[in-house]
Amino acid sequence: MHDVAIVGYGPVGAVAAGLLARAGLSVFVCDRSRGVYEYPRALALDHEVMRVFQQLGVADAVARFCEPFTASEYFGADGKLIRRMTMVEPPYPQGYTPSMVFSQPAVERILRESINAYPNVSVVEGAECTDLIQDANCVTLTVNRSPIRARWVVGCDGGSSTVRALLGIRMEDLDFDEPWLVVDVLCNERGLAKLPATSVQYCDPTRPCSFIIGPRNHRRWEFAIKPDEDPRLVESEAATRALLARWITPEDGSLWRRSSYRFHALVAERWRQGRAFIAGDAAHMQPPFLGQGMCQGIRDVANLTWKLRAVMNEEVRGNAAAALLDSYELERKAHVLDLTARIKTVGAVICERDTIKAQLRDARLLDACGGVVRDTPRQDILPSLQAGAFTASPGAGKLFPQPRLVANGGSVLMDERHGCGFRLVTDGSFEPPSWPGVTNIDLAHENEVDSVVQQWMSQHDAHAALLRPDHYTFGSAKTAIELVALGWALRELRG
Repeated sequence: MHDVAIVGYGPVGAVAAGLLARAGLSVFVCDRSRGVYEYPRALALDHEVMRVFQQLGVADAVARFCEPFTASEYFGADGKLIRRMTMVEPPYPQGYTPSMVFSQPAVERILRESINAYPNVSVVEGAECTDLIQDANCVTLTVNRSPIRARWVVGCDGGSSTVRALLGIRMEDLDFDEPWLVVDVLCNERGLAKLPATSVQYCDPTRPCSFIIGPRNHRRWEFAIKPDEDPRLVESEAATRALLARWITPEDGSLWRRSSYRFHALVAERWRQGRAFIAGDAAHMQPPFLGQGMCQGIRDVANLTWKLRAVMNEEVRGNAAAALLDSYELERKAHVLDLTARIKTVGAVICERDTIKAQLRDARLLDACGGVVRDTPRQDILPSLQAGAFTASPGAGKLFPQPRLVANGGSVLMDERHGCGFRLVTDGSFEPPSWPGVTNIDLAHENEVDSVVQQWMSQHDAHAALLRPDHYTFGSAKTAIELVALGWALRELRG
């Protein structure tokens, strides 16, 4: 019997398998398809995901297929510039560029190659899961007509999830449903010379459109499909070329992919049933306007896998174990709902179809900047966790920064030196306590290069922070008494 069976071997399933494998657990993975899907779907990732890739030991390999997200310009109903968003200045709090574009097929291959190195992972491709039965001790999947038993199951099998259907879990509609055409082009030098130097949001009420600069010569267009248009006809090569004609001709590059989608906002009514969980698109879907689809799925499994590991290794027991596993849905669903609401707000700016309302939108944005569009750094709009496996203290539920620490004339990222378990980071104000299963990081003796932790501590009026294995803050302390209370809270979490 396996410890965990994962249905779905896209990037979310692969990350889940890698995190569990590194913990020494026995993992089974199946996917109905064979090999990596050779066309890009996700295009954006962020520094939190890169920190997870670092945890998997693949960040350097992945970085070869990533580039910083360019500035984004917004043009209004009359074709005038109404907003310009740029990258925040370093130092970057997670140790990586906050927003990036990447090549999904290449990154998926890297993830799979890293998993091939683990003898405790069994991967079966071209294998369909058709049934799921569970009892108090395990789950039995039927995969290619054969039984597969595991203590836990995670469905990472996409928007049309079989696992979700077998569990009888419905999706809740979050009131966003629009048809769009997504077009990926590999441009040659002639084509690249014709195109904008930044990513662009064309907030044109007649047909909203996004232009995104991908890595190397990859360029993506996303076109809203009009109510009277047939998506199947719009995605034909002739219709696609007609839409692209505003920018490039067939001689300027090759069509890599063209596909019509419905941009949905959906969330599963529940994310766990007994010993089975769902994650990624199986649990939620959101419009792509902030490029958070794949990122959200990887957050899901980063959150879930450390909790499964803690329960299976009996680091957490009894009622505390049940509560910890229940906190997966509690934390992640609220986060998804909050972020989806923010994404819909961005989408409302881009997708306004009423000409008068679009002109009023443009006027408001221009009035806000005094009629002169200036560079506006992209702020981190990702919400904190609202409730779950953390304390009620300043900064709890927030992603904790990863400083660069001075090392041999250079620097090393904190997780590289200290790992990714529970970590107590202090600034020298206390004598670090000896808590079982917790790594002490005293920055009075390990100097950070860019003061990102010092800024965090100052912002939250704290001198210590306890980090969870997924890098979120379990709690903070300003005084010695608060530090003792933080230790008791950790004992309570573990039962």
